[in-house]
Parts: sequence; structure tokens; C-alpha cells
Amino acid sequence: MADVTAFTGEVREQLGRGSSRALRRAGRVPAIIYGDDNENVSVSVGMRELQKDLQRAGFTNRLCEVAIGDSNVRVLPREVQVDPVTDVPLHVDFMRISPRARVRLSIPVVFVDDEESPGIKRGGILNVVRHDIEFYCRADAIPENIVISLAGLDIGDGVHISSVTLPEGTRPTITDRDFTIATIASPSIHVEEEVKTEGIEGEAGELGEGVGDEGAESEGTEASADSDSQGDQRG
Repeated sequence: MADVTAFTGEVREQLGRGSSRALRRAGRVPAIIYGDDNENVSVSVGMRELQKDLQRAGFTNRLCEVAIGDSNVRVLPREVQVDPVTDVPLHVDFMRISPRARVRLSIPVVFVDDEESPGIKRGGILNVVRHDIEFYCRADAIPENIVISLAGLDIGDGVHISSVTLPEGTRPTITDRDFTIATIASPSIHVEEEVKTEGIEGEAGELGEGVGDEGAESEGTEASADSDSQGDQRG
């Protein structure tokens, strides 16, 4: 289970663009908390806190708690708006969830034990079909990633979802087939054929020389014919 990220929230009394700009100048990011059949709450969170957590992978899959006064609200980040030039966060949407609720998330896949794969040792290549998989997860038990071992896999073998040990409370959204996650493929060898051009160039050269000789011989014949013709005219 991934760690719970904590934010200190402050309720926003004033809304609008002007108020949001003032919050950002003060080092706060406007946010909204919605869902779980409760009213929306407009809050702000610390800019530094948010930027630090955004640098970690999987922000929108990470369970968070926003402290508002004496209460902590359990949420999932759903959308982060950032400045297109500076990448500074401008607004965050948090979805309120109950601890036992189920959420639908795409969880990244991590492959381990490649040194124990006979296929990879023999030069095989790991062909990843799915870099992440969509699961239904309990909100209080969201895995940070799905770990898949490559131990014992040879060239031509594949990893299917049925062979993966999933964390408790996690199940794939695709249930009608045993889909492939990765395979060990044969190494591709590209052999370039040498183009033999020496013989072709030699033949072309010989052909060129022959044409030149015939042309010279033809010119000499024409010149002789002209000379005879001129002699006949003078005579």
C-alpha cells in the first residue's frame, strides 16, 4: 500500500480569478474537494507541498489527506492544472472518498528478477504489452505498482494476468479474458547484404569505351566521305 500524503488545507472564503492569483502569490494553490455525496469545499494547499509531491510518479493514484481545521478529509487527486510555460500548479481537484470505497485506477507495472530469466540470459528481449493495468482497488489499499517476476521465463514465454499475485482488494477491470502483460521475444538479427558493384561498374566502363571507339571511327569515316565528295566537286 502506498503512503498517505498529507496536505494542510485552508478554506477559501473568496472565490474568483483575483482571489486565486492572490493565493498563488502567497504560496498557496486553489483546490476543490468534491464527491462522496457531500457538498463541494473550496480550499487551498501549500505550493511547496504540492510541487514536492508532483515530482513523484503516480500522483493521481496516491491517497491523500487534507487537514481542514480539526478534521482530516481522505481524498484522491483527480486533476492538476499547471501553467503551460512555467509548469507551476494553478489548481487541484480532489475527490473525497470513504475508506472502504472502491476506485478505478491505472496502476503501473514493474518487472523484477530479469537476471533469473533463462530467455533474457540467452539474449531474449522483454516485450512489454501493458505498461500499466486498470484495476478496481479499495481506497484504503491502493498499490503503488504491480510487481511481476520474470524468473524462469524462457524465449516464447509470456506473462498473463492470471499468473500475477495481486494485492488484497485489487482486481482487474478486464475479466472476460486472460490478457497478456509481457512476453520474452527472440532477439531480432538484421543482416545487411553486401551489394557487389565492382563487376557492374567494370562492365559499364568497358561499354563506355566501346561506344567511344565506335563514335571516333564513325567520325573518321564521315570525314573521309566529305573529303571524297569535295574532290569530286573540284574535279
